[in-house]
Amino acid sequence: MTLNIDLSNYRALVTGVSSGIGAGIADVLAQAGCDIVGCGLEATSSEGAKRFVATVESYGRRAMYQSLDIADVDASRSFVHWAAAQLGGLDIVVSNAGRNFFKGVEKATDADWESNINLNLAAHWRVTQAAKPYLDQSPAPVIIMITSNHALYTLPNSFPYNVAKAGLVAMVQSLAIEWGPHVRAVGVAPGFVDTPLADSWFNEFPDPAAKRKQIEDLHPVGRLGTPQDIGALCAFLCSLLAGNISGNTILIDGGRNAVMQDV
Repeated sequence: MTLNIDLSNYRALVTGVSSGIGAGIADVLAQAGCDIVGCGLEATSSEGAKRFVATVESYGRRAMYQSLDIADVDASRSFVHWAAAQLGGLDIVVSNAGRNFFKGVEKATDADWESNINLNLAAHWRVTQAAKPYLDQSPAPVIIMITSNHALYTLPNSFPYNVAKAGLVAMVQSLAIEWGPHVRAVGVAPGFVDTPLADSWFNEFPDPAAKRKQIEDLHPVGRLGTPQDIGALCAFLCSLLAGNISGNTILIDGGRNAVMQDV
């Protein structure tokens, strides 16, 4: 992917960088010129963590990684302060880390609800709140919240995940209103993205290739999204080209939202 967006020397914090969408975002932001501090559940010696560092450094940028559970209240805030110290400040925060909690309204337990809200909603608030003093010192600060197409339209048994992701849409609005005009805040809502988690899901079917083709055909663009697709949108939104975009959530789902269910 050739990228003409220039984010040279921007200082970015990205959560959940050891695989999937977070890894793709880090890849493209580094290509655009960002130094990046990332985190993930995986140990610093894991393949995902080492791949993140190697990818960012391959573009001549600085990379640092910390292993932590972003849902841990103290650890998440400490990570933000550590990241700012490593980079000498922050210009970009991409709050991405999360995971699926697909249980359905009836079968979800109190523990499911609490874990989902803590990781997929509250943790994003804590990270951005801790980053605010550093963003205030940046000339053009941006917060990107990675939510989901499930925040805007969903499927049966996607509760309570969709509730937390919808909460992020509201959080983006509050951040833009309360912290603007200096800080911009934008939500990014990916659809079906081709990640290792998606591969695991396809492999649950008797014919994974046929299931993949079926899902791809539901998308007007004829393919699933890639982590780099999400990264490219984030890079654009962090650039001055997107200086008039704040307070809204942008859907990136290959056109799936335009297709009525075939009955």
